[in-house]
Order: sequence, then C-alpha cells, then structure tokens
Amino acid sequence: MDDLEQAILLASDSAAAAASPSVRAEALAFCARARDESPPSSLLRLCLSGLASSPHAQVHFWCLQSLHDALLHRRLVLPDDLALLRSSLLSLAVSSHAASPPFLRNKLAQLVALLIRLDYPHVYPSYFLDLLPPAPPQPGLTDMFARVLISLDDDLLSQEYPRSADEATDSMRVKDSMRAQCVPQIARHWHAAASTLRTADPAAAAVALDAARRCISWIDVGLVANDVFVPLLFDIAMSPGSTAPLAAAAVGCLSAVAAKRMDARAKVGLLRSLLVAQQALGSPDSGLKMAPLVTTYAAEALECYRRLGASDADGAAALEMLEEVLPAVFAAAESSDDEEVDAGSVLEFLSGYVSMMKAPSEKQLGHLGRILEVVRVQMSYDPVYRGHLDVLDKIGKEEEDLKAEQRKDLIALFRSICRVAPAAAQLFIRGLLVTALSSAEASVEDVEIALTLFYRLGEVVGEEEIRTGTGLLGELVPMLLAARFSCHTHRLVALVYLETVTRYMKFMQEHVQYVPHLLGVFLDNRGIHHQNAHVSRRAGYLFMRAVKLLKAKLVPYLDTILQSLQDVLCQFTSMDWANKDAKFPSSEDGSQIFEAVGLLISIEEVSPETQAQYLTALLNPLCHHIESLVMDAKAQGLEESSPRAISLQQIIVALNMVSKGFNERLVMGNRPAIGVMFKKTLDVVLQVLVSFPNVKPLRSKVISFLHRMIEILGTPVLPYIPIALRQLLLDNEAKDMVEFLVLVNQIICKFKSSASTVLEEIFPTIASRLSVILSQDAFSAGPASNTEEMRELQELQRTLYTFLHAMATHDLSTILLTPSCVQYLDTIMQLLLFTSCKHKDILLRKACVQIFVNLVKDWCTNSEDKITGFREFMIEKFATNCCLYSVLDKSFDLRDANSLVLFGEIVVAQKIMYERFGDVFIKKFVETDLTKVCCPPDLAKQYCQKLQGNDIKAFRSFYQSLIEKLRPLGNGSLVFR
Repeated sequence: MDDLEQAILLASDSAAAAASPSVRAEALAFCARARDESPPSSLLRLCLSGLASSPHAQVHFWCLQSLHDALLHRRLVLPDDLALLRSSLLSLAVSSHAASPPFLRNKLAQLVALLIRLDYPHVYPSYFLDLLPPAPPQPGLTDMFARVLISLDDDLLSQEYPRSADEATDSMRVKDSMRAQCVPQIARHWHAAASTLRTADPAAAAVALDAARRCISWIDVGLVANDVFVPLLFDIAMSPGSTAPLAAAAVGCLSAVAAKRMDARAKVGLLRSLLVAQQALGSPDSGLKMAPLVTTYAAEALECYRRLGASDADGAAALEMLEEVLPAVFAAAESSDDEEVDAGSVLEFLSGYVSMMKAPSEKQLGHLGRILEVVRVQMSYDPVYRGHLDVLDKIGKEEEDLKAEQRKDLIALFRSICRVAPAAAQLFIRGLLVTALSSAEASVEDVEIALTLFYRLGEVVGEEEIRTGTGLLGELVPMLLAARFSCHTHRLVALVYLETVTRYMKFMQEHVQYVPHLLGVFLDNRGIHHQNAHVSRRAGYLFMRAVKLLKAKLVPYLDTILQSLQDVLCQFTSMDWANKDAKFPSSEDGSQIFEAVGLLISIEEVSPETQAQYLTALLNPLCHHIESLVMDAKAQGLEESSPRAISLQQIIVALNMVSKGFNERLVMGNRPAIGVMFKKTLDVVLQVLVSFPNVKPLRSKVISFLHRMIEILGTPVLPYIPIALRQLLLDNEAKDMVEFLVLVNQIICKFKSSASTVLEEIFPTIASRLSVILSQDAFSAGPASNTEEMRELQELQRTLYTFLHAMATHDLSTILLTPSCVQYLDTIMQLLLFTSCKHKDILLRKACVQIFVNLVKDWCTNSEDKITGFREFMIEKFATNCCLYSVLDKSFDLRDANSLVLFGEIVVAQKIMYERFGDVFIKKFVETDLTKVCCPPDLAKQYCQKLQGNDIKAFRSFYQSLIEKLRPLGNGSLVFR
C-alpha cells in the first residue's frame, strides 16, 4: 500500500509540476496495473486499507473510483467480497463528517448508489434505514444521506435522461421498494433537516431539500404537500434570513410539487392548497423571490384550464388561479436576474397563455399589455454594448448575433399578440413612439426596440391594411415618417428606422400626400446622407425599392430627388484617385442609387426632352471620367487593385445600374434618342476592354454592361459585338470562359441567325481554347473533384453544353460545318456522345441528346446529308451507346423523374433517326444491337412495329418495358464504346 500511495500522489495533478514527466508516467502505469491486474478480492482489500489508513484525499479518491469501476464492470461478484464492501462503505457513510472534501463525499455517494441499484432490496433491504440520520439531524450525516439520494437520482431514478431497459427495470424496483419501506421516514427527515438546520447549517439543509425535490415526482405528493411541510418551504423561500442556495432549494421543492403529474381535477386542488398556504403567491415580491415556482404554477394552471375547459367549474377555477399569479409571473419576467429566472420557461408559458385567447376580455387585454412590456424589456439591448453596436466591432457583432437569436421566440410571441389583439399592439407601439419622440433623452435602446416592434407589427398586418391605414396605422405611419430621434445618428436606430419605413411604404400608394415625407426619410441625413457609410448604402438600396414600388407617384418630385442626390452622384467623378492614401469605396458602393435614378428617369410619364436632359446630365460626366481615367492609365499603367481600376469598375457598375430602368421598347421604339445615348456610352465602355483586356475585375464589369446593352439596344448593338468578343478571347481561364460563353449564349438567344457571322468568326477560337481546358474527366469523382479549380472546370463544361444547345436550337448548327470550324467537329461529337451516355448530371445528358436530335434534323434528309459520316456516326455510335447501352446500364434509374425525362428524349431521338435514316437505322439497331443484348425475336419485331407507328407514347411505354426485360439478361454493365 505504501508503494501504491506514493504512486497515486506522484500521478495526481497536484504533483504534476514537481514530478518529471517520466516519473509521472511510471506512477500512472503503476496505478493502472494495480487497478486492472490485481485479483478482485485483493483490489478490494487494498482499497479498503487505503481508505482506512491513508491521510491523503487523493488516495481515498483513487480507491473509491477503483472500487466503483470494479463493481460497475462486475469484477466484484463474490458474495463475501460484496458483503465486506457493503459493510465498509456503510460504515464510512454514517461516519462521514461535513469537513471531508465534497468530491470525496460525492464519490462515496456514487459508489453506495451503485450498490443500492445492484442489491436493494433482494440482497440487502436496509440500505436506507441504515443511512437515514437519527433525529435530531446532524449536518454531516444529513449531507451524506442527501448526496446518496442525489447520486441515485442522477445515475438511475431520474427520468430526465435516456435509460436502457435494464436501468428502467432497476429504477422501478428501487422506487417501489422505497415507497413500500421507507419514503415516509425519509420525508419526515427532510422536514426535520430543513427546520432544524436552516439556521445552524443552511448548506446541509439546502442539499437535503435538493434531494427532496428530485424525489417528489415519484413519491406520494402528500408527504410534502401538507399543512406542515409546505408552510415551512414558503417560510424558507420568502425569509430574508435564508441563504440564496437554501431559498432556491425550497422553491425547487415547491415547484416540483406544482409540477407533479396527476389528474387535472386533482391538480386544481393541489394548486389551490398552495395558494391557500401562501396567499401572496401572486405578488410581485413572490415573483422576484420564487420565479421558478410562479412560472411552473401558472403553466400548470393553464394546462388544467385547457384540459377542463371554461365551462367546467374546476377549469374556471384554474383560470382564476392562473390570473391571480400573473402579476408575479410578470415581475419574474421583467427581472434582470438571469440566474434566478428561467427566461425560456417564462416565455413558453406566456406564449401558451396568449395562444389560448380567442376574444380577450378587458382584464386579459390588461395582461396582454404587461406581456408586451415583458417582450419589450427582454428584446432590448443592454446599454453597455451601445458603442460597440454603433461601430459594429467584434464585440458588437457578437452581441447583435446573440440578440437576434434571443429575439426569435419573443418575436413569435409578439406576433401572436398582434393577431389576437391588434388594437392593443398598435396602442402599445404608439405609446413607445410618443415617448421616444417626446423626450430629447430617449436612449438608443428604447428607440431601437420601439421601431423594431413597429417593424414586426408590419409582418402581421396585411398589405391592404397597410395601404389603407387601418386602425392606428393611419396615425402611426405619418408619425414614423416625420420622426427625428435624438439618437438617429446611431447605426442601430438609423437602420431599423429605414427598414420600418420601407415595411410601410405601401401606405403611400393610397396616401400620396406623404410621398414628400417618404422622400425626405431617404434623401436627408436619416438615409442616404447619414454619417454612417453602412446606413447610407442600405438607404440607397431601400430607396431603390421605394422607387420600384411608387414609380409613377414620384414623377412630380424628380427635380427634387436629383438635386438631393447630386452630391452622391458626383462623387464618382470627384474623388482623388491619384491619392494613394485615400480610402476608396468598393465597386458596388452607391450602385443602387444609380439604379433608382435610372428607374425614375425611365418612367414614360417623363417627357422625352426632360428624359434626355436628365440622362445626358447623368451619363456624360461618367463617360468623360472613364475617358480621362483610361488616358491616364494608358500612360502610367493599370494594376488590378489600383484606385483607377476600382474607379473604372465603379463607374461601369453605375452605368449598368442606370440602364436597368430602361427596356428595348422604350429605348429603340418610343425614345430612340435614348438609344443613341446608350450606344455612345457603350463605345466609351468598350474602350476600357480594348485598352485593358487582362484586368479581370474590369472585364467582368464590362461583360455585365454588355449583357444590359444587348437587352435594351437589340440589333443595333451587333456591330459592337465582334470587337468585344475578340478582346474577351485574348486571355482566358476556366471561369473567364464561363463568363464569355454566358454572354455568347445571350447573343444567340437574342439575335438567332443574325449572329451567325460573328459566331463563325469566333467559334474556332472557342473550340481550340476549350479543347485545351476541358477533357472528358472534368467531372472526375473523389476528393479531387471538390477543389475550386475542378468546380470551375465543371461549370465551364456545363456552360459549353448550354452554348452548343443554343446553337443547335437557334438554326446556327451549320456554323459547325464551315471550313474554319469543321476540323473541331469530331472532337465535339465525341464529347457530346460521351456526355449523353455517361455523365452523372442527368440534365446535361438530356441537353446533349437534344443537341443530337436537332443536328439530325438540320443536317440529314431522306435523300442527302450536309456532311459525310454523320449519319453513320449516329447509327453506329449514338444509337448503340446512348439509346441502348446507357439505358440498359444498372446506374440508369427508371424510377427517377429526371432520368425518365432523359429516357423520353432518347425515345424521341430514335423516332427522328427512323424518320431521317429509314430502314438502315432499323436494320442495324435490330439485327446488330438488340441481338447483342439477347433480345428475343418477338420483342425485336414489336420494337420495329412500335417505332414505325405514329403513337410516340405507346412506343415509349413499350421501349421502357423492353429495357426492363433485357436488364436481367446480363445487360446491366455494358461497356461504352
């Protein structure tokens, strides 16, 4: 034992700093051998000897833990060993005193609890009678007995944790035996311990009551809920002289009594008895001191009311008791003591209480007002974070995220109140707004929560109610529009104010007299001109939404709007881009303002002259600045991240946004002068691409602008296309080619055969580039397929098939047959064939089959073909591999919706091949291909009949059944050729 004691001490954490790592490792190994390799009987005696003789707590703990492990893993099984262990542990437990370390008492209690689970009552029926402290209770014995009960609850009895079937059986056995033998004596001990030790040793009294709380759920509740015990618990809970842990333990017992499962009528009687014992249970003081109890009491009363109903006498009594304790619940909910109040339980009860209301009475409306106040208090930010939330540093961001999560359930409760009592909710918000506006000292937190609740109200009321100003909205919305809070400079207030105004913008559709007020919100220092850049940007975006909604109603204010925005619009041409120390906005900053202005100018109610005047004033400075920047950059060079490059990007984005308000009918039909302006602008923008084709961010912005010009200018943009496409093909990676092909696809879809000349010019370059970048294994499986580079290749491949599909479906497939392009035809056909048969993306396979179908239609007739060899390729390769082998493959899932769509396209392909190729196709497919897959002659004959018929649905149905019949014949893994 001396060697083991020394090893335990060396291995302990307290000796870690003094002992060398090697010595500590040796000590740990020695302890492990002693525990794992000693015979069980020897280990038992060794540990008991250590407990009896060693003065060191570390040694005691090691011995108790080793005995626990041996007992848990059934190493100690001999009756004599178990009897020795039992007598020794009981002796230790009843001699334990309060001065011993808590961790040792807990470990001893855990070991005794395990013995009880294994032995009680069939082997040793008197565990609890032996451990039960004699009267009057002494602190040490009371504490030890309580810890045994707590350990037993944690490890076996409690139903709050998932239990195995064996544990559930053992738990029921122990509970039944205790109820039959000793629970009344234990309950009397709890009362005696609480009354005797509440002053002499409050900690021991508290742990005794904690043990009682855990047992109340399964013992006879009358042993605690009686005229003797309950008044004592209330006295302890409410007494100023009670320590916090003791008072909390008493409240815990009372809460357990209130939560005891029973019939609803019996529960009403139990709740009534608690109210009789503590008539001031509903007082705010009770709510502050007994928050868990009043919340549980209210929740249980509400559940009884739900079960019994308002027409039942006991149900009505439950509602009366519930409403009597509501003031205490509100006090608890409004308390800032997070340790005492379980906010989640309070919120759950309040949500349940509101949800049971249908038509609230006057009294209930008063309660709803208190609940709204609870919501307001709990949703409000802590002022300590005010500065952090304004600058939104790391602390501010964390607090904002945390508060957003905390608010979710509170917002749901608020919405429920708005639905049950909309007038009460609107009246409450009116009070908050009036208070915030009338005080020059209104805090950021008070204003923010008032606006937030008003915003959330807008999520519940209907659009029609907002538009017409139903209820108090007709007063609240104008009040909101005119509001100027003393803390409006704070980021939080400014943002939620703008969002709330945006929420109620539909109000202006019916009340146009408030449009100037709305414009003021967005255009003055509450919005776009706010000192906080983030607020300003958000205001620009929300103003753009306002313009989209109220478009025509803003025409009378166009001059005012443009004058107010003049400084913002001019910043794009007034920044000192040569100043390397300046802080520059990103290319997207302010872009929504340009979109809003473009939307306003494009309104057809604006006269052509005024429209041209405004657009000229907007476009010319931007174009001139582009020309100036390009000239300077040509002389001094242009780096991707340089201020000039950023400026060029920003101006092109602004021009793009301006164009979003215009369409082809207006620009090229009704107001052709506008089209001339945009063509001149396109000329200027293309100079950026011509001068700096390798600056990738600039290239992307120019492509985006080209998309818009194609959309609004139509055919007149065609002469510009070759210049742009040639520049865009100069230096391409995979993601650059994706952007390029998306642009080409738009050109094809917009101009169709009119684009044939330019496509014929660029196609060879596209094909040669893609043949280098792409290969058939671009969609390889495994970890390598999840890299950024591989994802870019996959996206490029998908875009390529879209490009080829667009050519095939827009009468442009003959481009592939021109002298400059035909050299790439074989490569393209092989890639399309492989993809149509083997690609994992079913929709891509469908697109490739559709391409082949269109090529057959375009290139093949019954008498002649536009290119030699294509007919043979379709019959020998496509029909065999795609139409037969790919669908026979077991990976082709005929139960999958997308796969069935692909199957339908394959059926169509066979019909088209028969129409164009005739008996040559049938002869090859039936005599060669179907024969190779062991197709019975009668089925092959039916195939010919169905194919030659006119019912495509019947042919499809037959072909699917044919494939299903051929698969079991060993055709599930055919090799693609």
